[in-house]
Amino acid sequence: MTDFTLPDGKRLALSIVINVEEGSEMNVADGDKLPEPVDELGVALKIPIRNYVNESNYQYGIRAGGPRVMKLLDKYEAKTTVTAAALSLERAPDLAAEIKRQGHEVCSHGWRWVHQFSYKEDREREFIRKAAESIEKTMGTRPAGWLSRYLHTAQTHRLLLEEGYTYHMDDMSDDVPRWKSVEMADGSKRGLVVMPYAIDTNDMKFWVAPAYTPTQWLDYVRHSVDWMLEETKEGPRMLSVGLHLRIIGRPGRIWALDEFLKYVSQIPEIWITSRQEIAERFVSENPWSESQE
Repeated sequence: MTDFTLPDGKRLALSIVINVEEGSEMNVADGDKLPEPVDELGVALKIPIRNYVNESNYQYGIRAGGPRVMKLLDKYEAKTTVTAAALSLERAPDLAAEIKRQGHEVCSHGWRWVHQFSYKEDREREFIRKAAESIEKTMGTRPAGWLSRYLHTAQTHRLLLEEGYTYHMDDMSDDVPRWKSVEMADGSKRGLVVMPYAIDTNDMKFWVAPAYTPTQWLDYVRHSVDWMLEETKEGPRMLSVGLHLRIIGRPGRIWALDEFLKYVSQIPEIWITSRQEIAERFVSENPWSESQE
């Protein structure tokens, strides 16, 4: 187990992740060969035409879902990590301004929400760099973290370090941070912090499993918190809860997020914070060395 403690007697680091992808998804209007296949109805068009209805479903996250989610985060003073496709923030300045006002961390989810894992090295480097520069321009701060869309390449971690990133979250293998040793172009080794993520607590399951209800999700994440708190008697843990504006932001689902935030905000042992703060805490107690991995 990683040598890892939390501040002020906290035992469980809760990482709420708000995915902002709306406006960056695949779209023939943006030069993609096909429209976005990820749809709440599971309708994936395989011809190069615009899927206007699905586009509007994504825009719901910006127009209506986003304000609901941000209002709840503000209500409970819950500090989160916003994993944002950079173009999404460029196209949603009001949302970007509210994220900045509330003080949330912005982690890079790529330049757009597309499959960068198919890119050659030079194109992937440009994609990673462009995302960081865009987020810095929009938010005033360069991102420290990275989340790929589903997959990454053999060179992604090296490119992230070369472009100034300090952690990545393309990993689901643990409940605490750790170091990853990355071989650089000159043969040297550098450390990249692994901040594990989770799919089981993610609201995307409402889309991929249509029978899944907000009540079931709330029950699941509450039980996850309870179990992890029990385990923290052996040492601190981290729990990730991933959310999407266009999904959890719906009227029939947002109440479950309200109940969840109300529940965790009343537990003094829980540290609700950004992934960057958790990573910085980890690094301060576990300075990088090749023996750390």
